[in-house]
Order: sequence, then C-alpha cells, then structure tokens
Amino acid sequence: MPEQERQITAREGASRKILSKLSLPTRAWEPAMKKSFAFDNVGYEGGLDGLGPSSQVDTSTIRILGMTCQSCVKSIEDRISSLKGIVSMKVSLEQGSATVKYVPSVVSLQQVCHQIGDMGFEASIAEGKAASWPSRSLPAQEAVVKLRVEGMTCQSCVGSIEGKVRKLQGVVRVKVSLSNQEAVITYQPYLIQPEDLRDHVNDMGFEAAIKNKVAPLSLGPIDIERLESTNPKRPLSSANQNFNNSETLGHQGRNVVTLQLRIDGMHCKSCVLNIEENIGQLLGVQSIQVSLENKTAQVQYDPSRTSPVALQTAIEALPPGNFKVSLPDGAEGSGTDHRSSSSRSPGSSPRNQVQSTCSTTLIAIAGMTCASCVHTIEGMISQLEGVQQISVSLAEGIGTVLYNPSVISPEELRAAIEDMGFEASVVSENCSTSPLGDHSAGNSMVQTTGGTPTSVQEVALHAGSLPTNHLPDIWAKSPQSTRAVAPQKCFLQIKGMTCASCVSNIERNLQKEAGVLSVLVALMAGKAEVKYDPEVIQPLEVAQLIQDLGFEAAVMEDSAGSDGNIELTITGMTCASCVHNIESKLTRTNGITYASVALATSKALVKFDPEIIGPRDIIKIIESKTSEALAKLMSLQATEATVVTLGEDNLIIREEQVPMELVQRGDIVKVVPGGKFPVDGKVLEGNTMADESLITGEAMPVTKKPGSTVIAGSINAHGSVLIKATHVGNDTTLAQIVKLVEEAQMSKNPNKHISQTEVIIRFAFQTSITVLCIACPCSLGLATPTAVMVGTGVAAQNGILIKGGKPLEMAHKIKTVMFDKTGTITHGVPRVMRVLLLGDVATLPLRKVLAVVGTAEASSEHPLGVAVTKYCKEELGTETLGYCTDFQAVPGCGIGCKVSNVEGILAHSERPLSAPASHLNEAGNLPAEKDAAPQTFSVLIGNREWLRRNGLTISSDVSDAMTDHEMKGQTAILVAIDGVLCGMIAIADAVKQEAALAVHTLQSMGVDVVLITGDNRKTARAIATQVGINKVFAEVLPSHKVAKVQELQNEGKRVAMVGDGVNDSPALAQADMGVAIGTGTDVAIEAADVVLIRNDLLDVVASIHLSKRIVRRIRINLVLALIYNLVGIPIAAGVFMPIGIVLQPWMGSAAMAASSVSVVLSSLQLKCYKKPDLERYEAQAHGHMKPLTASQVSVHIGMDDRRRDSPRATPWDQVSYVSQVSLSSLTSDKPSRHSTAADDGGDKWSLLLNDRDEEQYI
Repeated sequence: MPEQERQITAREGASRKILSKLSLPTRAWEPAMKKSFAFDNVGYEGGLDGLGPSSQVDTSTIRILGMTCQSCVKSIEDRISSLKGIVSMKVSLEQGSATVKYVPSVVSLQQVCHQIGDMGFEASIAEGKAASWPSRSLPAQEAVVKLRVEGMTCQSCVGSIEGKVRKLQGVVRVKVSLSNQEAVITYQPYLIQPEDLRDHVNDMGFEAAIKNKVAPLSLGPIDIERLESTNPKRPLSSANQNFNNSETLGHQGRNVVTLQLRIDGMHCKSCVLNIEENIGQLLGVQSIQVSLENKTAQVQYDPSRTSPVALQTAIEALPPGNFKVSLPDGAEGSGTDHRSSSSRSPGSSPRNQVQSTCSTTLIAIAGMTCASCVHTIEGMISQLEGVQQISVSLAEGIGTVLYNPSVISPEELRAAIEDMGFEASVVSENCSTSPLGDHSAGNSMVQTTGGTPTSVQEVALHAGSLPTNHLPDIWAKSPQSTRAVAPQKCFLQIKGMTCASCVSNIERNLQKEAGVLSVLVALMAGKAEVKYDPEVIQPLEVAQLIQDLGFEAAVMEDSAGSDGNIELTITGMTCASCVHNIESKLTRTNGITYASVALATSKALVKFDPEIIGPRDIIKIIESKTSEALAKLMSLQATEATVVTLGEDNLIIREEQVPMELVQRGDIVKVVPGGKFPVDGKVLEGNTMADESLITGEAMPVTKKPGSTVIAGSINAHGSVLIKATHVGNDTTLAQIVKLVEEAQMSKNPNKHISQTEVIIRFAFQTSITVLCIACPCSLGLATPTAVMVGTGVAAQNGILIKGGKPLEMAHKIKTVMFDKTGTITHGVPRVMRVLLLGDVATLPLRKVLAVVGTAEASSEHPLGVAVTKYCKEELGTETLGYCTDFQAVPGCGIGCKVSNVEGILAHSERPLSAPASHLNEAGNLPAEKDAAPQTFSVLIGNREWLRRNGLTISSDVSDAMTDHEMKGQTAILVAIDGVLCGMIAIADAVKQEAALAVHTLQSMGVDVVLITGDNRKTARAIATQVGINKVFAEVLPSHKVAKVQELQNEGKRVAMVGDGVNDSPALAQADMGVAIGTGTDVAIEAADVVLIRNDLLDVVASIHLSKRIVRRIRINLVLALIYNLVGIPIAAGVFMPIGIVLQPWMGSAAMAASSVSVVLSSLQLKCYKKPDLERYEAQAHGHMKPLTASQVSVHIGMDDRRRDSPRATPWDQVSYVSQVSLSSLTSDKPSRHSTAADDGGDKWSLLLNDRDEEQYI
C-alpha cells in the first residue's frame, strides 16, 4: 500500500465517527483526485501513487453563515471547487456548513475561508469537527450558556446581537432565535463569563437574563456499548474489526434504507442535537435529520448492521429519558421480535402514532407583490414530488402546503420557495402567521364597530421616504439609536440585485459595519435607506461597501428624509361609525401623525413616521380581522408552561420553562397558586380550587383533585398541582371559544332574503324612485342617517350604548331573547338568604352565633365565606370582628378554627338585628344576652360530610331542611360551635329585582324569552320559576349557545342574546343583536352590539322600544320627503302653467331646502323620547305577572330538545336528582343514587364534585 494511503487509513481508523459516515470503498476517491487536482503542468495526469508525502488529502468542515437559498450553495461550490488543491466541496444549507477535501500542500483552509468571505458570506474553520457530523461533547475549555433576550422585534436585532457578541474575546459561536427570544452562546470560560455576555447584550438596549447553562449531553463508552448491544442481528465487534476492514466499509455504503420515525418529548434545539449527534455515532447509521417542528426523524441506516427497533430503543434510552418513538406501520417487522413503543410505554396513546401519510405546514412568504407571484409559487411547488396541495395567500403572506412527509420535508419546501427569489420561513400553527409578528393575523377584512366587513383593495404610496412599490415588513430600529449624536439617513440607488438573497446579503453585511445603525433595502425599487452615525461613517463609504459586495451603488443626493404618506382605497364602509372606528384606531397608533378617512370617496390619507411604523403596519391595522374581543380572549392564554420530568414515586426530577408552542399532549405541567392553567388536562397530583369564571361564567371556584379536569385559561386559586396535558394549542377549550367568536363575527351578516312581495313593489316603483332621487336626493338621503344618529345619542343618554345603526334598526325585529343566568338574570355573587338556629337560643343567641360565624369566615377566601362575613357585619352593624386562630380550610368540605374576643362585638353593636334576620330564629324572638367572661369557641362550618368527619350527627329534620333549600337552587351549610350543631345558613345567587318584570314585559310585547345557562337543571329550573321563563336550556357549552342561536335564526327568527361572561361572547357575536351587561367582562362587551351601562334588564326592553320609535321616525321622514317631491316635481315641470302658476328656480331651491330641513327637524323630535320608568312597567304588569310552577318550566339538557319533567314522585326521588347547584359547586351536597337510606353508606352529601358532572357542566 502506498505511504499516502497508509496515512489516510491510519488517520481514518483513529476517528470512528468520521469513517462511519464515509460510504466509499478503498481508493474510491482516486478517480475524483485525478479529475480535481489542478497542476501547473497540464501535460501530466495526476495519480496518488506519484504524490509525495506532502500531497496528502485532508477532510475538514467549514462553518458558513449568510446562506439563504440553494443559489448561494451552488455559487460557493462552483467557486471553491475551481481552486487549486480542492478535491471536492459539499455545502449543506440546513447545517450551515461545508465539507472540504483538499491538499494542504496546495491550499489551506484559511485561503478557502478567505475566498468564501470575499463572496459576502462569513466562513470559519470548525475545529476538531470533520464532515457534517459534529460530536456533542464540547472541549474541556468550552461551555454553553442560554440567555433569555427580550426586546427583539426583527432579524435586524438578531443580526446586531450576533454580530457584537461574536466579536467578543472568548466567544466561540452564537446563535440567536427571534421566535424563542433566546440566545445560545458557546464560550471559553477562562476568557469570559455568562454575566459578561448578559451585560453586553443589555448594553445594546435589550433585556437579557441567564436561563440555564446547557450541559453537554453525551453518551459514554458504556452507554454506547449498551445501546449497540440492543441490535439483535449483529453483536458488537471491536473497533479495529469494524473500521480497518475496507471491504466492510464498502459494503456499508451500498445497502442503505431510509426510515422515518415520530419522536415525542422534544422541547428545544438541544433535544434535536442530543438525538442527532448520539444516534449518528451508532453502528450502521449513515445519517439522521431531526425536525423539531414536525416531531420526526429521518434516518438512513444499513439494515445489516441495525434495525428500526434498535434505533427506537437507542433514542428512548437517551438522557433525560423522556423521548417516545413511534415506528411506522410495518417497520417493526424489519427487526426481530421486539415490543412496540405502545406496548412498552404506558403513557403512549394512539394519538402518538403516525396517523396519516400527509401533513400540513404553514410557510411565511415575504416578497410577494402581486397575484403573479402567488401563481408562480403555487405552480412550481405543486410540481414537486410529495406535494399534494398548496394554497398561497397574498394578503397574509402565508402558504399552506399539504405534503407527504416521507417524500419531502418543510425545510425542502422552504428552500424551494427561496430558490424562486422569495424569503420563506416555516411557522407552526400556534404561532402568529403575520410577517410583523403582531398578535393579530392580517387578513383582507376589517371588522368595524357595526360588524361591517371592510377590505383594503388598493394601496398607493406617494413620494415620501420609501419607494412606491415596496412595502417593507419590518422597519429596523437599532438599539444603538440612543446615542448622543443624532443619527442621519441617506438613500442609495443599487443596481445588480436579482433576488431576495441579494437584499439579505447587503443588509447583513452593512449592519456589521461600525456606524451603520439600520439598513432597509427595496429589491423592486433598487433603493436602500441607511441610517448611520455621521461621526463614524459617511454615505460615500456606505456606497463603497456595497460596491465591494459586487453591486453598483450611488448616493441619491435629492432624497431627503421626510414623513411618509400613504393613501388607501377602502371598500366596505357604510356609515360614519366605520370612519370613526378606522380613524380612532390609526390615531391611537404610535408613529402615525395624521389620519383622515373620507366616506364619500372611500379614501384614507395617512401621514406617518417611517422610523417608527411602516406602510404595511398601517395596512395591517386596518385589515386586522382580529377584534379587541379576540385579542382579550387570547390574552387569557398563558405564554409559558412549567414542564416537569417525573421519576419514581412521581418525584420531580427536572423543571423547565417552555413556550406554549412546545407543550405537547401528554406532558406533565406544574401549576403554582395564582398561576393560569396553560392547557386542558387532568390533575395527577395535588388538590386545589380553580377559578373558572372567565370560561364557564359561574362565580364559584371549583375543587380539583387527582382525576379532575382543568380548563386552559382558568386560575389556580390555592395549592400547587401537577396536571397531564390532554388538549394543547388549538384544541384547548379557550382556543375553541376564540374560534367560535371569530367565526361568529365573520358569519354575522344582515338577512339578505327578500320576499316576493317586496321584489314586486321594488320593481313597480323603480323608475319613480329614480326620478325622485334625481330630482331631490337630499331629503331621501337624510331620512335614515339623521334618525339613526339622533337615536343613538338618545340611547346613550338613557344608559344604552348602541354600536352603529345596524343593531338599532334590527332591535324592533327581535322575536326571541335569550338570557344567560349567572350575572344576567342573577347578581352573580352569593348572598345569605336564611339563617336558622338549631341549638339552645339561651346559650347561643342569634347575635352571638353571627359574631362567631362572621369572625371565623373572615379568614376564608371562599366566595361563600365572603358572603357570610358581609352579612354578619351588616346585621351586627360593625366593621370589626373578633380574633381567629388555628384556622384550617379543607377544599370541598369546610373550615375549622377557634374564635375569641366576640364579647366586645356584641357589647358595641350599633343597631339591633334587622327583621328578616330576627324572624329566622325558630323561637320567634331574640333572647336576652347574658353577661359572660371572655371565652374561646371551637367552630366548624361546612357541609354534612365535614361535620360527620368531626364526630357530629345530623338529624333527618336538618337534612330535610337542607334538601328543601337545595331544591330551590340554594346552598345550605351547617354551623357547629363547641361540638354542638347550632345553625344552618342558606346562601344563593339572588335573582335581580327587575328580572321578572323585564321578562313579563318582553313576553307582553310578543317576544319569546329563553333561559340558557351552563349551570345544572335544578338551579336553572328554580331561577326560571322565579322570573317566569317557561323554556330553559341547562348544562350547555359555549358552542351549544352558538348552535342554539343559529338554530333559531335558521327558523327565520331574529334573535337577541343577553349575557355578561367570556363563555357568552360567541353567542353574543352570532346573535342578530348581542346585548352585554355593563358590569360584565371586557370580552363580552366587545363582542356585543348593545351595552347596558346601568346593569338594568329593563334597558333591554327600552332598547327594543326605542328601536321601534326610530324606525317609525325613519318612515315618517321618507313619507315627508316623498310628499315634497311628488308635489314639487309636477309643479316645477309646469303642470299648472295653463292657469298661470309657474315656479321660479329660486322657489324650487327653497322647496328643496325646506324638504331637507323638515326631515332633520323630524329626526330631532326623537330628542323628546323618554324611557318608560319602573312605575309604568309595574302598572302595565299589575295583576298579570304570576310566578310559574316547576311543572310549567320545560328544561332541556345541552342541545337535546327532549324535555326534562319536574320530579314529582317520592321525596327520595327528589333527593336522588339533586345535582350541582349554582354558586355552590364546592359547597353543595350530592346524594348517592345507589343508596337505600339517607343515613347509610358513608358520605351521601359530600361537597366533593363528581368528575362526570365537573366535565359536563361547563
């Protein structure tokens, strides 16, 4: 063997990793050497045998930054391969590196890097790393730190940070992620420390914090030996036998199989590197590519050396041990008999398996200017192998691709789009698809206040600070702009740019130069705007830098920086409220100095500061499909989650803060007290109380124990819990509510069906109306808008805010009104309804019981405890209570404590008990209080189960009394003092005083009234009987409310929805007229068309009453206008000329003015409208308003139209149907349906919720 080959073989045998990636037989590179060597004397043919010792061939890896597409790869390969001494050159765009085979005696790596740098890229030698298969183990002198960087807004910020940090002494490499808002830095700890890196980033104007130091994840020799021993086909051989046998090496390259695995449990890039670099070292593995976004890995391996099952076992054995691998169908058969992933892993589910052969990905595309770009992208990408379907949206800048992941990957799709000259990036479904990174996704529609869709169809930029045909996505604002010297701007004309890669190349290289603060390049216009420090650099020097990159550049002397102007053509505006809505949105935006919208011309003129905001930002503001209601809904979602890794006995081994986009189904999440539940899930460990009022509308917190379900967006009130994620991302309950609101807002359009009669009338009067409009359109044009304008003002004076004219005109057509229960029909807060003494009134009089109970409940945060404390203070006439010690609260049961110093409260009470409280004493009077020495009371307050746990017996009479209250939808709790049962307190969410009157008045107007609530049927029935509603839908979800509204609308009815909670917002948006209570949530108020400021249900009646007055006034205005025209036109035409009556032109003008004035005066008469007062409504309802019985109320469960009749059988049948009650989901008692006696079988009245009910009553 020649000396050169022995050296190469020895060197390759020393590195197991390098040889495992080479798929060439012995001397297979000799023909390539003959072709690639460039000799000065071309008359000789080169061969390896003729080379001296100095002509050895080395293989090295060079890191390359700045590549954006395959054209960059090709240009580098072509140029470097032409150099003398280069045997071969392979560039990888995905890995950002190049593998070079070269002759050191002819060319050096430094020369190669210099040549690549001259092309506009950054090149550096990858020390100790051959080919593209880096080792995970870091050198002993290197370490890695991860920084959390806040304040980055665009790629310019990323480039600034990377450029500055990379220049620091001791920094080996740096990678900044804009989407994750973090930076991963490899550094030499003996030269620089993480704190220094953080300070340097902070000095640039960003906020940086050290997240964690990434420890190198590497497998030792024992681990590798153990993993390789899992291959059933071939035992582990020695390294020398494997790597010194060139025949084996040649065979390895000829039989390669590609396998695609699904990997769950990856959270960040560290997991990707961990899998790629450790599995890449295994015997038989040729290559591995892991995609974090798709949770897949593509492995090329030799089936004679390893098997899919062995690869699966090896990946799952990697630290930290939370990877779950799913093999594709049929892959298990390629190895020996191994258990599948699902059989080994109890936590795996069918959802973890690969469900189909097609996947969908979203790709953000920048640089599209017209429909031709869209057609070009769709035409080219659809021809790629593996692409099933592609749809590109020009307005959103998003491409949706349906593809086969076994044939093509999202990265390949992105690269293909970039090869066409566009900028592309793969985004996930949970991320914002807006190129600006805004929280609202851009769309061609804008939801105005009145619900009218508005679209921006045409954009015209006038001469300002930007080219007219370029709308930049990002206006770079460098953190260095806070320098003492005022920065300046210059404009340059650039020629020679052909694609987006040229733009990226110029912007990236200029931003590295000292004194250049920001760069914005317009490809189509061939211009650039550069913001610079005049003390450091001048425009001519900037132009020279661009020329050095291979382009032609000249400074434009006549381009002075000025405020930008943009003129928009907006279609879809129908009234002045649309104009006001758009103008108010624009003027509130930072950077916009002037905004004027003209309804007549559908034009908008906007002046803006281009340093703060760009034209496309302005368009996004107008086009934004996401209303404030959706923005507030989405703000309820947590942004991060604490994902934990559990060990034996559910001990937490590791905690990690991860973005919500990376939380997967099956992850274990820790939620601390006061935090939001980030996902829907089930409680694994811990007990707590969850405030789900923002989602369910019910004010009472719900107890959560192991096995209970939790809702994303709800608040953890008390203890820490561990939950297992069951629904993440777009599958959560909160995300579904957001989707419902969005769909309802976009689908709610005026009814366009026109009856045949109306068509005939319209046709008959078509020509006459045309003549009238031509003759005098002013009066006809003023008839409707003046009445609507005055009507909305009158409504506001009466406490009714109406958003635009559409709901005002729609209100008089309403035939069905749907009321929510909690917070709408009821007050939404618990109140004490009754206090019943059960003990010796001489020993424990009512006043003393209230003082003791109020003191005990004062330490409780439970809503029922707050209600009891408030009642006791009001009845005792004091704001101070006694002392409470040894307080203990048991969720779902009750409280226990010791109370003292209540004698002072009783002695200083300001007034006697009120009559309602006094008559609650069974004795019928108040016993005289005896003087007693200060004493301490032992107090227990809670449900039956809580008192039984503490050794108290509850008689059947007391149990029957509690059951009676519970059948009325109230909560009954017991009080024991010093071991003696002494009282019962009934608490309920009281019905509003005017609710029954409002319902009766609506029914008398011919409007159907429906009660729809998420509460249980018993409570809903009790409330309905009190207010007189005979049709009830109980236990409904937010989606059920929307479906019920749509069902009534499909029947031809106009529907109004009255609600106050987040769960009501989808139905409010879907209804023909949504009415929100002024004290409700911001989301409900935003989604509604009408807002009741005074929280008075009679205002619902008033809004319908006022709407009828306005419609009647509009008709009167039209009649007046028609009379003027019908009389005036014939006279003006000379009908009475034979008798000598002829109108002069000034007379016609006066008549026309008079018609318009009369219409305006007629509309102003609405100012005299007075809302009917309470006495008038009561007088009309006197003698007609009667309460309903339970049998008269029809209750439907969810969307089921089957009626649930009232329980009229035995008392035990009534008890068996007692269910969850409103405002008492934690303190109501629920009997067992399978018990034979009320007092047998343990806890039949426990406060603890049934899991089935807890999931159903949302």
